[in-house]
Amino acid sequence: MTGPEADDVALKLLHTADWHLGRRFPSFDARDQLTLTRARVHVLDNILQAAEHNNVDAILCAGDLFDEPNPDHEWWDPVAKKLAAMRTPRPTFLLPGNHDPLQPGSVYHPDHAFRRALPAWVWVVDRDDFTYPLNEVSALHARPCRSRAGQDDPVMLLPRRAPGDDKIRIGLVHGSTFDAVDCQINFPIAKDAAARRGFDYLAIGDTHSFRDVPPGARPPVVYPGAPEATTFGEPGAGNVVVVFVSRGRRASFRAERVAYWTWTDRTVRSLAELRTLRSEPNLARMVMRLTVDLCVPAPELEEAEATLRELKGTNGTQGRVGILQLDRHRMVLDTQGIESQLANLPDVLRVTFDRLKAMEGGDQGELARAALYHLYRLVREAETP
Repeated sequence: MTGPEADDVALKLLHTADWHLGRRFPSFDARDQLTLTRARVHVLDNILQAAEHNNVDAILCAGDLFDEPNPDHEWWDPVAKKLAAMRTPRPTFLLPGNHDPLQPGSVYHPDHAFRRALPAWVWVVDRDDFTYPLNEVSALHARPCRSRAGQDDPVMLLPRRAPGDDKIRIGLVHGSTFDAVDCQINFPIAKDAAARRGFDYLAIGDTHSFRDVPPGARPPVVYPGAPEATTFGEPGAGNVVVVFVSRGRRASFRAERVAYWTWTDRTVRSLAELRTLRSEPNLARMVMRLTVDLCVPAPELEEAEATLRELKGTNGTQGRVGILQLDRHRMVLDTQGIESQLANLPDVLRVTFDRLKAMEGGDQGELARAALYHLYRLVREAETP
């Protein structure tokens, strides 16, 4: 979606949310955990560059900027420094979400060192009646989360448009506009709350994928999603939203990608598919969960193992995939015909081979196949000049 004609734009905004700085990734290798955690800091440069490139009037940060209420210094300090170093200072609003609610001792509390480190153009939404004039024809109304969970609709607690008020009204909250199956949602937002309170654009944080709810609604109710994905299954993550509001109070918007990483869940079921995957472009910028569902004969297993090492990397080499989480429990050796590969075994190894073949159909079948492959490799290495 694009904005109105330039001469009709009365207000331009950059809407972002759900940075989740300090988030941990325990299911990944230690080195990859560090890379993913640091990426959440690095993407802030792209967010601020998007604000500069689009010359927005203000930046709205709709909650869950930190993964917990009182993050370590290493997470809030770079935020304060990056905001202070903005090329063009512009009003920037930080909204406490349900992961980082406004509480005593939290990063947003007036006594916290983070607050003292923020430049004058950065505002923390620390009042339930927070209002700010964005320019002479528009105003921002926002309400912080003060707890991790709640059932009040934050939009319905914002002031209603007064009779005769023809200014552009922007709402900034953190909550959920949609029902989650078998789950009690936090801070539920009525689907018509923005219209009922008289807002022209409702900026929300919470879900990690970009979405407008419902698509094409007036006024727009928009989630920008997390600027870097937090897990697999967030296909709309990686964006900020640039918002344009016309003099006639009609809001339009577009998603703008800021992420470095693309998360993808893949499965390969043949050696040909594995070869194709290896040749794909942009693997270096992917976080990939790869399930290897292969049953291959011994000669092909060697190629498959080598390809997986190339994709994953080793302690001494960088893999072709930026970050690879490998699930290979369904990768097995097809031992049919392996006898022909091991026809010249000495008698003592022939006895071992026969025992392993007999074990394949039992509880230790996987171990037997692994041992057969190891035996195959030893024989091949001995035969190689």
